[in-house]
Amino acid sequence: MTANAPHPGAAAHPALRPPARPAPAHRLLALLLLTAALLGTAMSGTASAHSTLTGSDPVDGAVAATAPQRVTLTFSEQVALGDDSIRVLEPSGRRADTGELRDLCSGSVVRYGVDLRDGLPEGTYVVAWQAVSADSHPISGAFSFSIGKPSATKVVLPRQEPGGGLVGRLYDIGRYVSYAGFVVLVGGCAFVLACWPRGASARPVQRLVAYGWVAFTAATLALLMLRGPYTGSGRLGDAFDLGVLQGVLDSRTGAALTSRLLLAGASALFVAVLFGPYARREGPGDRRDLVYGLAVGGTIVAAGIAGTWALSEHASTGVQPALAMPLDVLHLLAVAGWLGGLATLVVALYRVPSIEGAAVRRYSRLAFGAVAVLTATGLYQSWRQVGTWTALTGTAYGRLLLVKVGLVAVLLGVGWVSRRWTRQLTETTRVPAYGKDAEGPEAVEDADGAEDGGAGRGDAGRGGAGAAPGAVADPVRAAQLARQRAAVAVARKRRVRDADPARAGLRRSVLAETAVVVVLLGVTTALTTTEPGRTQEQADRMQAATATAVPDRPVDVGLPFDTGGPNGTGTVRLNLDPGRSGGNTLRVAVEGADGRPRDVAELKVSFTLDAQGIGPLPVALDRDAAGRWTARAAQLPMPGDWRIRVTVRTSDIDQTTIDENVKIG
Repeated sequence: MTANAPHPGAAAHPALRPPARPAPAHRLLALLLLTAALLGTAMSGTASAHSTLTGSDPVDGAVAATAPQRVTLTFSEQVALGDDSIRVLEPSGRRADTGELRDLCSGSVVRYGVDLRDGLPEGTYVVAWQAVSADSHPISGAFSFSIGKPSATKVVLPRQEPGGGLVGRLYDIGRYVSYAGFVVLVGGCAFVLACWPRGASARPVQRLVAYGWVAFTAATLALLMLRGPYTGSGRLGDAFDLGVLQGVLDSRTGAALTSRLLLAGASALFVAVLFGPYARREGPGDRRDLVYGLAVGGTIVAAGIAGTWALSEHASTGVQPALAMPLDVLHLLAVAGWLGGLATLVVALYRVPSIEGAAVRRYSRLAFGAVAVLTATGLYQSWRQVGTWTALTGTAYGRLLLVKVGLVAVLLGVGWVSRRWTRQLTETTRVPAYGKDAEGPEAVEDADGAEDGGAGRGDAGRGGAGAAPGAVADPVRAAQLARQRAAVAVARKRRVRDADPARAGLRRSVLAETAVVVVLLGVTTALTTTEPGRTQEQADRMQAATATAVPDRPVDVGLPFDTGGPNGTGTVRLNLDPGRSGGNTLRVAVEGADGRPRDVAELKVSFTLDAQGIGPLPVALDRDAAGRWTARAAQLPMPGDWRIRVTVRTSDIDQTTIDENVKIG
């Protein structure tokens, strides 16, 4: 039920008794879990990881005259790698690297590399890499370069990417089931505690919450076991390897999943108290001493569980993570309160004889608050993850977000229709309370038996099946009469159910609303595995820059300077070879006004890529001779229009800074 549609108030109407064949609570939960899993799995094909490879040295397809000392990879955001994450393979398939990972990160530049062995032969080399991005998704790739001249290679790379195959599908299903179980568990408990205290003793509600806890806990345990093969080998058997599991426990995602399991144990204690001592107490006064403890403890546990997602997925990376993570926790709690409460109301509508109108009104206020929180946090998350209007329609994340917004709009519209049916019912009938004065299932069955059973007994008397005490009944005739009584009872209940058009309309709107919620849950969980639009656009821009980069050629720049002091004029000449992204040799010469080499008190050089917010990247210069300096490891992570900034100091107080933009391929 949406905030604008408190339709389950009509569930308390006497005509809204359980139908002849009510759907059990676990069937509703199974439908939620299965549909979310199938929809999420279907959508996961469009998902990709948060971090992307933005550059390499050597670049893909490069032909080097001599073997490079090192192979480096540059990423758009922080990643986790091990010693075997970057492999350089000779044409024969042998390892060409030393196997030791080097962390070359500097400021905002995320770069890693491996050193190459000496004496490498000519030919084409393959670089295969695999990593885990900061938002927990595995990424991988490969490229080649040649030494001397290209050649054939025997290297065969695995076709299956990390996160794919059977393990990937099982991991995706586990992810979606854990979300659905969390929503049902937290939303069901919140509904009982905040809106319908008497519902704590309703068996269908108890079963629904229990099924939610089991699904959430089992899915979390499965995710912990599958995490190793999901980000590594892709072999299902590695899920039972204790060595692989130890590596998972040492990672941030492993710590989050372990914390989630511990919090699942704490939530089991909460559920036991809610449906045990709290449910057995009769009046509000008897329950008052437990309400505060359950409310505070339940909020802490629910927020802790939501925090395990915020700390290990999209909210923990990108723009403003310190603000995004607490808002993501609020977003998840609001989803659980709204949709989990709706699932509980649907179960109550089909399985519980009646429900107080006050409980429906309280849930309506709770749902309104949840929708307000979802709107505020959703707008912020949309800006943070999408960033531009073009990303809203031009990326998979943006398109999924539009689908989600459309589903929410449909849900609110169906809720408005439900509210109309609810008003018609409440205007003509009085809502009974759920308790001693309410009609329970036994009363319904007794009423049916009184009406239908009488007719049956009359027929039996006419057939001699009950004409006299102790008479032997005809089994065939008795079976016929039993079928007739059952048919009459079903027909009577159908007439009662369909006699009120408002009630029939309400049933249809409730079913439609539930179906929309199931699809909405699948789209929401699919968004967590899809690369945010902001990151996708950045990666596309980097790829476009690489595709249109100028050919490799040395860059020569001459920059006149004047520090304003005595003999403060001259020229700084820079030569960047080979003038492309990756490693370069920078040679700097300082000449005086007479054109002769000249030493200066201080010389600084840095590079800045303003379009991508990279830099300034300082370059360490080594003095070769008077007025001559060299930097043999000037690293430029990607192609683009770089700004070279040079600071020259000719005395203790005379200094100037000059810059020039150059195109780097």
